[in-house]
Amino acid sequence: MLVARERKTYYVTSLPSAHSHHFQVNGHSSGPDAHGGKALREDLQEFLGQEAPLHLLDDLTKVNPVTLETVLRCLQARYMADTFYTNAGCTLVALNPFKPVPQLYSPDLMKEYHAAPQPQKLKPHIFTVGEQTYRNVKSLIQPVNQSIVVSGESGAGKTWTSRCLMKFYAVVAASPTSWESHKIAERIEQRILNSNPVMEAFGNACTLRNNNSSRFGKFIQLQMNRAHQMTGAAVQTYLLEKTRVACQASNERNFHIFYQICKGASADERLRWHLPEGAAFSWLPNPERTLEEDCFEVTREAMLHLGIDTLTQNNIFKVLAGLLHLGNVRFADCEDEAQPCQLMDDAKGSVRTSASLLWLPEDPLLETLRIRTIRAGRQQQVFRKPCSLAECDTRRDCLAKLIYARLFDWLVSVINSSIYAAPDSWTTFIGLLDVYGFESFPDNSLEQLCINYANEKLQQHFVAHYLKAQQEEYALEGLEWSFVNYQDNQTCLDLIEGTPISICSLLNEECRLNRPSSAAQLQTRIESALAGSPCLGHDKLSREPSFIVVHYAGPVRYHTAGLVEKNKDPVPPELTRLLQQSEDPLLKVLFPTDPEEKSQEEPSGKSRTPVLTVVSRFKVGLVVLT
Repeated sequence: MLVARERKTYYVTSLPSAHSHHFQVNGHSSGPDAHGGKALREDLQEFLGQEAPLHLLDDLTKVNPVTLETVLRCLQARYMADTFYTNAGCTLVALNPFKPVPQLYSPDLMKEYHAAPQPQKLKPHIFTVGEQTYRNVKSLIQPVNQSIVVSGESGAGKTWTSRCLMKFYAVVAASPTSWESHKIAERIEQRILNSNPVMEAFGNACTLRNNNSSRFGKFIQLQMNRAHQMTGAAVQTYLLEKTRVACQASNERNFHIFYQICKGASADERLRWHLPEGAAFSWLPNPERTLEEDCFEVTREAMLHLGIDTLTQNNIFKVLAGLLHLGNVRFADCEDEAQPCQLMDDAKGSVRTSASLLWLPEDPLLETLRIRTIRAGRQQQVFRKPCSLAECDTRRDCLAKLIYARLFDWLVSVINSSIYAAPDSWTTFIGLLDVYGFESFPDNSLEQLCINYANEKLQQHFVAHYLKAQQEEYALEGLEWSFVNYQDNQTCLDLIEGTPISICSLLNEECRLNRPSSAAQLQTRIESALAGSPCLGHDKLSREPSFIVVHYAGPVRYHTAGLVEKNKDPVPPELTRLLQQSEDPLLKVLFPTDPEEKSQEEPSGKSRTPVLTVVSRFKVGLVVLT
C-alpha cells in the first residue's frame, strides 16, 4: 500500500485485505470517511494485482491508474531492478543511478541502437531518443532542425545525459568516406567532446545536492552536413552564477577549477602562483573534500585539444590564483569617516600578491577598492569619497566576479572558434538544451529565482506540446482515452513575468528608480502589488524578509535581501579602468582599451540608454530558446 508522507513522497506498507474499504495504516484509519493517513484508493484491486511485475512496465502510460503514487511506485520498482530509463509516451524519464554503470553507455550499445530497424522497440534508453532525433533529421524531405530538452531538478543527471548524447552523435554521425575526411571528422569530434571537461571545470561546482552541479545553462548545437555527418558545433551559455566566485553557501564549494589548481599544480607552479601547500583561502571552502571533478590534468589536456596552449593555460591559472589571494583582502573601519577603510595587517601580503599575479599596480588597486570617484556638475568635477566597509567588500567581490565572468565568456568563444563549422558546410543541427535544475535551498536569491523561472517555462512547454496537445487531438479524433490531470502553471508564470505587474517588473522598477529600499520594504511592495496571485505566499514564521512562490515543483522561499543589487549587477567604472591598466596578456584581451568608449561617468547630451537588468537579459534568452 502507498501512503503519503509530507513533500509528496510515499512509503510502502502492508494492507490486510484488498477487498476492505476500511483499514489501519500505522495507527491511522483509512477509508471513505477517514481523515487520517492519506491512502491510495483508486482502483485498488487493479493496481495491487499488477504490482508484482511493475518493474517490467517500460512505459508509464501503461500504469493503471496513472497517478502520482502509481508512477512513483513503478519508477521505484524499476530503479531497484537497476533499470534506469522508462518511457512516458514520447518523453523519456531517466533516473540517476548514483553509481558507475559503464555497460549502459558502451560504444557497442550505441551502435546497437543506431543499427536497430526500430530502436523504439528496444529497452528505453537515452540512445533511443538520440537515434530517433537523428533519423528525424535524416528522413525529412525539407531539412528541419531537431532539439532535445534535458530537464530535471538539480542532481538529476542532466549534464551526464547531455554528455552521453554528445558521445552518441560522435559515434553514429561520423561515417566519412575517405581516410583524410575521417581524420578531420575525428579531430572535430574530439574537440566537441573536450569542450565538456573545460566548461564543467569553469562552470560547475559542488552544491548541497550535487557534486557536479552546472552553475550555468547551455544550448549545444551539433551541426550536420547534407550527408548527416557531424561537422562542427556551437555553444551558447546562459546566466553563469558568477556570485559563487566570492560567495559560497554553507557546505558548498567554489567552481571546480580553483580546487583543481590548488590540488593539481606542480611544485614549480605553486611557487610561481603563490599557492603553498595548506594555504587557506576565504573563497575556497571545503578544500579537504576530494571529488572526481578535481582532476586538473583532464582539464589541461582538454584545453590543449581545443587549441589553448600551455602558455595561455598558465596565464589563466595565474589570474585565477590572483583572485584567490584577492579574496583574502580584508578591511577595517576607520575612526575618521573622512579617511578610507584601513587594510588589515594580515591582508597586506594578499593585496601585494594579488596585484603581482594580475599584473596590476598595487597602490591603484588598493585605492580603487577603497575610494569611490564621483563626477558632478556641468564641468564634471571629480570628487573622491571613501567607501564604507561594506562598499569595500562589495568592490573586492565585484572585481573578482567581473574578471571571472569575462574569462568564462572568453573560454566559450575560444571553444566555439575551435569547434564551429563554416556556415556553408552544414545544413541542419541537433540541439541539446541543458539548463539548470529546479532548486530550493535554505537561502534562495535571484539565481534560484531565474533558475526556477526557466524550469517553469520548460514545464509549460512540456504541458502545451505534449499533454494538452495530445489530449486535444484524442478528443478531436473521437478516440477512447483516459484523461490525465495536469497542472497548468500559467498562473505561476504570470506572477514571475506577467504584465503589467510581476515579480520581474517590480524588481526592474526598483532598479530604474534607483531608490534606497530595505529588504522589508521590497517584500511589502511585492506582497501588496501581487496579493491576488494564488502562487504568492508568505512565511509568517520567517525572521528574514522574504516571499514564497508556489512553483509546479513545490513552494520556494526567496529572500529579498540583495535582490535589487543582484538584478542591477552594477560595475563601478573605476574597476574596468583599473583592469585596462593591467599588463597581463590575458587581461588585456578581456578588458581592451577602447578610445571611443565613453565612461558611464561622462556627460552626454542625449538620455542614457537604460542598462538591461539581469532578469531582463535572462527573459530575452528564454524567449530565444522557446
